[in-house]
Amino acid sequence: MRRGIVVAAGATASLAVLAPSSPALNGPGTISITDRSTQHGHVDLGRAGKSIGDIDVYKVALFNKRITPKPIGRGEMVCISTGTHSQNCSATYFLPRGELVAQGSIGSRLIYELPVVGGTRLYFGVRGTLTVTSLQQKPARELLVFRLVVT
Repeated sequence: MRRGIVVAAGATASLAVLAPSSPALNGPGTISITDRSTQHGHVDLGRAGKSIGDIDVYKVALFNKRITPKPIGRGEMVCISTGTHSQNCSATYFLPRGELVAQGSIGSRLIYELPVVGGTRLYFGVRGTLTVTSLQQKPARELLVFRLVVT
């Protein structure tokens, strides 16, 4: 049994060495896309109404209408209220060539900026900023501009 585990581990290590690495950005870049809200959930914790600890979950469809009218990906953001006018948020955007992760504090959903703290596949090793501007409130639509650098 032990010999089988060692052989399997060796085979897995060999595959990892032979697997081609995924392409990644090799310079700075900007991604401008839009989103449309698909779902919003609110968990009211503590005092009734807006209070510290309340949780909001947002789900969006991502679009690049210059390429296709169909969604090109999706996004998910979880925000925790840290005061009456601020939230600490963590967002993941699932794009065709990888994921981007942004997180930080926002004061208003009308316009805000978050640091981009990482990514996967094409976006492996990126940092930068995400600026979000509200375009429409019902249904919620936003402009997302990612300004990325490779670290």
